[in-house]
Amino acid sequence: MMEPMARFLQWRPRLRRALVVGAASLAAAQLGTSTTVWAVDSLRKRREPPGGEFPRTKPRTVSVAGSDLTVYTYGEHVYTAMLEAIRGARDYIFFETFIWKDDAVGQLFKDELIAAARRGVSVYVIFDSFGNLVVPRAFKRFPDVVHVLRFPLLRPGILMLDLRKSGRDHRKIVVVDGEVGFVGGYNIGSLYATQWRDTHMRIEGPAVWELDNAFVDFWNDHRSSSQPELPDRGARSWDSHILAARNSPSSLLYPVRGLYINALDRARSHALLTQAYFIPDAELLAAMLAAAKRGVRVQVLIPAVSNHVLADWVARSYYTRLLRAGVELWLYQGAMVHAKTATIDSRWTTIGTANLDRLSMQGNFEINIEVYDRDLAEVMEEIFDVDMSNASRLTLEEWESRPRYVRIAEELLHPMRWMF
Repeated sequence: MMEPMARFLQWRPRLRRALVVGAASLAAAQLGTSTTVWAVDSLRKRREPPGGEFPRTKPRTVSVAGSDLTVYTYGEHVYTAMLEAIRGARDYIFFETFIWKDDAVGQLFKDELIAAARRGVSVYVIFDSFGNLVVPRAFKRFPDVVHVLRFPLLRPGILMLDLRKSGRDHRKIVVVDGEVGFVGGYNIGSLYATQWRDTHMRIEGPAVWELDNAFVDFWNDHRSSSQPELPDRGARSWDSHILAARNSPSSLLYPVRGLYINALDRARSHALLTQAYFIPDAELLAAMLAAAKRGVRVQVLIPAVSNHVLADWVARSYYTRLLRAGVELWLYQGAMVHAKTATIDSRWTTIGTANLDRLSMQGNFEINIEVYDRDLAEVMEEIFDVDMSNASRLTLEEWESRPRYVRIAEELLHPMRWMF
């Protein structure tokens, strides 16, 4: 009788070939499925150009711990407020964005920042190179009077798989004179001004330090030796009602993820989440399922079709577990909802730049503001109700009746979740 080791050695070449063929077949199936999904979506976009018509809410302001917080859900409104602040700057402007389009809106922001610098305001600008790959080089050039940090496409060390050199700068921050600041999901561009449903927050008062400090730390960590170092100012006051959570791959710190998990673990009544790309990791998923199991009404608002169709299909592979557990999924219609917000139990709110996906939770530089305040939570609940009027609920019965070929595509694309 052949010894087990000898038998294994005999079959090892065949096993290796089988594994290689299997892996290649899976990769080919995933590539084919991805290509098909992308092609169908491209045809859909040509047939159905974005209309941008969706219910709007007016900016609402509440006072929290000595700071005024204003919530915006329409691009033109927040851009107007940002430009007004930039035009009124006396001392300095911090401006950071992931995407900055070279269109009418993008040019207006560029012109106003340059004008501010020429009248003596210290202007510091950060933008991500990957997020602006398709933007012409000429648009990304500024006069020397503006201090510009172009966050690099590749940083030394990433090819050696150094996690501290990974991640994109996905943050969107504006700070003027340390007195007013803005943060949220809005990038800069004409498309976002009227056709996308997003959420941004304006902060006026002591809590602006949360954004000011975040920009200063990032600038000083990533500036070149020829660029000025920004002064590191301590907080004028301490208050736990308004705090910033900053994901920083350079420090291997990802507190935004913990922020969500902690809030969901505490939930007793309801949790309202609005997300552009909804691909939760195992722990985030478990926190949502556990909340629903103990009777919390968990409602998640996501785009019916986002601008990243592959992310949509990867997300679909989570729907069965969520729906069977009682989590409600609501699909926003007619426009891209790009907001990254949540409010829980009418007392806790977060607004920021991080999506519930791997790239945001464990990859990119992100910032979310966390606020403990019933008045702000009430505003966010009213906004959620307005958004729900433009959404349709996905029921378990409807979901489980989807065709078999759709289920196969979802399973094939599920392993791609690490990309998003």
